Amino acid sequence: MDDTQGSPPAPDLDSARAKAVQDLKLPSLLMMGMGGLWMLYSLFELYRTLSPEGLEALLAGVDKLLEMYPPELRDHARAIVASFLNPSFLIISAVPGICLNGLVVFGAWKMKNLQLHGLAMTVAIICCIPCCGPMWGLGLIPGIWSLVVLNRPEVKAAFSSK
Repeated sequence: MDDTQGSPPAPDLDSARAKAVQDLKLPSLLMMGMGGLWMLYSLFELYRTLSPEGLEALLAGVDKLLEMYPPELRDHARAIVASFLNPSFLIISAVPGICLNGLVVFGAWKMKNLQLHGLAMTVAIICCIPCCGPMWGLGLIPGIWSLVVLNRPEVKAAFSSK
């Protein structure tokens, strides 16, 4: 016997997943693009800086800036700045940004495919932190957009229905 007056029909899971995919498509693509570009930019800048010509150009710029200091402080200031231009320091300072933006690209890919809701939330939060996310603050737009969409109950259900 059919229950014609009972509970409302269950929502179609395929249409809920399709709606979630549609809602997350643009912010995830923006995060992948920004994270990828920023990662490539960081790698290029690291390569350019570590080349002999790049280090010489940086030291020449430092010398030009230090001309305003008195001569007795100039050598000491140049030694301090040169210690920060050490190749190992430059590599160590570039690695966190490259790794974080790699994580943003990977997490945005998983978000686009409705996989790993926790990782998707994490990369959306990373994008909202200007010094960690892609493009020094431009990631705030897709980051907040993604957080709003990811916190919808139907989107959470779409992630877990796979």
